[in-house]
Amino acid sequence: MVRDNKSRRRWIATGTLIAATAVTGLPAAAGDNPTPRPQVGTFRSPTTVSGPAHAFAPRTGEQSCAAVRTSWTATARPHAAPESLFNAYSDTGKGWTGADSTYSVRLPGGRTAWIFSDTFLGPVNADGSRPTTTPFINNSFMVQRGKSLQTVTGGTASDPTALLPPPSNGWYWFGAAGTSKAGRNLDVTALRFERTGTGQWDWRWAANSLARFDSKTLKLQKLIPLPSSANIQWSGWLLREGPFTYVYGVEDLGASKYEHVARVRGDDLAGAPWQYWTGTGWSSDETASARVLEGVANEHSVTRWRDGYLLVTHDTTELFSDRVVGYFSCSPTGPFVNKTELYRTPETGAGGSYGDADIITYNSHEHPDLRRGNELLVSYNVNSLDANNDLYADVSIYRPRFTGVTLTPNGLR
Repeated sequence: MVRDNKSRRRWIATGTLIAATAVTGLPAAAGDNPTPRPQVGTFRSPTTVSGPAHAFAPRTGEQSCAAVRTSWTATARPHAAPESLFNAYSDTGKGWTGADSTYSVRLPGGRTAWIFSDTFLGPVNADGSRPTTTPFINNSFMVQRGKSLQTVTGGTASDPTALLPPPSNGWYWFGAAGTSKAGRNLDVTALRFERTGTGQWDWRWAANSLARFDSKTLKLQKLIPLPSSANIQWSGWLLREGPFTYVYGVEDLGASKYEHVARVRGDDLAGAPWQYWTGTGWSSDETASARVLEGVANEHSVTRWRDGYLLVTHDTTELFSDRVVGYFSCSPTGPFVNKTELYRTPETGAGGSYGDADIITYNSHEHPDLRRGNELLVSYNVNSLDANNDLYADVSIYRPRFTGVTLTPNGLR
């Protein structure tokens, strides 16, 4: 089961079904990885693309905000907090030892909930490997208060289970999350996947849901169905802006991924009708939702930046890309333009810090509540195409990385 689930996750992350590449070297120990130098650079490319279905949202005129008119240079600071805190906690082997997704939500009482999908639990061997019998579950939380971390799962300490129990014929992965009802609820988008047969690839995305937890006790209260009729996974990001919560979804066609935008009045995704951006206005028909941008990852972010908006994503226009990129807009619905390279992940591929062709990076996004002044905090996930071996041989691989990214204006375009 561990091996099957990990195979599923790696293909969703990359969006392409191909044979795994051969291992070219053994994973290096975490302490053997050289500290990358800060990266500085800019990147531009055309942003008008086409797809096999649904016309792209038409442009609604020249964007005039400074965020779009400015040319930005990104300077990256790898290993930003809380990366070392997570690593030290993982090394103890007393709870969470690695996972992907890595969304964060501020909770009452000075806490931060870290939202994870596929999760390994302890123990950890003295040589930094995992026992093959280590517990593995499809979703979990870690709660941070200052420099203290606590693992939150379902089940019991001796028999931990996923926070959101799997349905009879599938499993749930967590997506973007937020609070509702004045912080009383922790609401987490959840994607249900189902098996369609007994083969390795006999599974599919089935539906979107909202998992509602009590924000104080973190106990599951209910699972609420969300719109799911247009082949859009409404779990990429949640943005609170004015009277609305904007919901960013991904139409995942494998090799191509397209962003869509919906909105709900208020902070409760289950408490008001959904509206879908058509490219010129809003519709109550989910199938009228327009493609806004090609090349986003299943997990990305859209946040306020100066007088506009910044979209941060792994670049899925490239296979197994090492590039974290940003796009700018004057509106939460786009168009998102001026593609800018923010960072190159040093772990990726045979030339990366593990010296392993199977190592991939994916699903980068920002944590706006944890910005330090003008510096963004961006996380991304690391995995292996040979997960059955690599993730057990080296516990350091399957942990989130955090990078500080400072954007400096170069002048107007």
